[in-house]
Amino acid sequence: MGTLAPREERPWWRDAVTYQIYPRSFADANGDGIGDVEGIRSRLPYLSSLGIDAIWISPWYPSPQHDHGYDVSNYMEIEPDYGTLTDAERLIKEAHEMGMRIIVDIVPNHTSDQHAWFQAALKAAPGSKERARYMFKDGKGENGELPPNNWSAVFGGSAWQRITEADGKLGQWYLHLFAIEQPDLNWENPDVASDFEETLRFWLDLGADGFRIDVAHGLAKENISIDHHDPQGLSDALRLDNNMSAEERGELLASVPFFDRDGVHSVYRNWRKLFDSYNRDVMAVAEAWVHPPERATRYVRSDELHQVFNFDLLDAPFKADFLYDVVTRSIDLMDSVGALPTWALSNHDSPRVASRIGEVQARALALFVLALPGSCYVFAGQELGLPDGEIPDSSRQDPIYIRTKGVQKGRDGARVPLPWNGDTAPFGFTTGKPWLPLTDKWKELTVEKQSVDPKSTLNLYRTALKLRADHLIDQGSITWLESPEHGSKSDSLLAVRRGNVSIYMNLSDSAAEVEITGKLLIVSAGIVDSRDGKVTIPPVSTIWVHH
Repeated sequence: MGTLAPREERPWWRDAVTYQIYPRSFADANGDGIGDVEGIRSRLPYLSSLGIDAIWISPWYPSPQHDHGYDVSNYMEIEPDYGTLTDAERLIKEAHEMGMRIIVDIVPNHTSDQHAWFQAALKAAPGSKERARYMFKDGKGENGELPPNNWSAVFGGSAWQRITEADGKLGQWYLHLFAIEQPDLNWENPDVASDFEETLRFWLDLGADGFRIDVAHGLAKENISIDHHDPQGLSDALRLDNNMSAEERGELLASVPFFDRDGVHSVYRNWRKLFDSYNRDVMAVAEAWVHPPERATRYVRSDELHQVFNFDLLDAPFKADFLYDVVTRSIDLMDSVGALPTWALSNHDSPRVASRIGEVQARALALFVLALPGSCYVFAGQELGLPDGEIPDSSRQDPIYIRTKGVQKGRDGARVPLPWNGDTAPFGFTTGKPWLPLTDKWKELTVEKQSVDPKSTLNLYRTALKLRADHLIDQGSITWLESPEHGSKSDSLLAVRRGNVSIYMNLSDSAAEVEITGKLLIVSAGIVDSRDGKVTIPPVSTIWVHH
């Protein structure tokens, strides 16, 4: 990695810490149990105090909510349950005044089945220009009674749904890689491309600073008429809530015919020209599930997008050799195309990191990751150490749970609303009944309680983000000091040097003694003992030391 330009000369997004908000679950201002734009706006001082650089807002568009916003019926409006365009404009303006950017979630792979385009397609005839906006195909079999192929939807069941034509007879099938209510768009149609460019301009003109691109790898499809050798296995491999070995998942993802096809890149080259036409730093980050990992670099070539999500840590075990490989590979891959890596431990589609590897482990890993070069994405509630919520089956709403008839629990656990204050649920999230239940067990995890506890996870994040800004942003890449490949004293110690700061993560249940001198900046948990040029790192803990 070459020498960095001064901070003021670099694009803001290269090393930003971005906070992801799931609108339904962040803060409810009107008491209907559903989070909203005014709720977000009311908590901007909290976000500013956290020390983040940008806010990524998951879809806030009008939607029937079959996939809680990722089934969009109008890309240039705000969901009425969340507020109005005026509210959104006010939020963007006030966030900017506080020094925070706004990243809008865009969903280009599919629309809602209630979108005007799809409703027009249902009324039109096969072969019409209306149907050409989507992936409509004739079925197989004597009377077209079989789907065009055997693909499975990510949310379970067939990826094809047959429609009833205007004359009342069963007719064509349409592709939906996710829910039935989310028909896939046909990106070979120039009308689709031009409409989305209009949408991008709309939000940029409203003040948005960038986009998170949902299913960025899914716009191009191949071999529509050909069956897949393991459609259900492939569907399982595409979900992180499904237990599967990395090897098996990788093998299946390498065979996917509808994700990560070459055709997506022409779309993003056109988008990049649009972004560059604005006289400010506009960015876009791709949600791109790819295999092998090297293919991720294709999305961040100089004439395409600015960032691509790195998902390796979303299901990574708390093991030194695995984490060393992830960090090394991620930095090297992005460096090969002049980009920086992104880091994320949780998001709205994956189990929360505190539930997956443990609360203390999550603190240690977060502090290590926040010291690495590149940008970090923090999912709302991660800074509180929230685990997955405890949700009775009767309260689950995820289409994955519904479509699989309970076989897969889905993602609701990660989407439980945030606890703000008080001693009983819903902890200030709403004055009404929250859309997903909160547990009274979270009374010690509220923002109110953690704000006054110097050892809380919230204050760990606040301190770490300030130290990151003060000591690490301008320091380039890392040099490994300890790792399984660099002569580590044990299999449970990782250490890097970045500028004048050394970062040590002890993954074991025993204290680790290292020879190091300097000023201790922060520790994720426990008490650090320092004497005679030696530092004892507490079990399952990360420290930063300034030299």
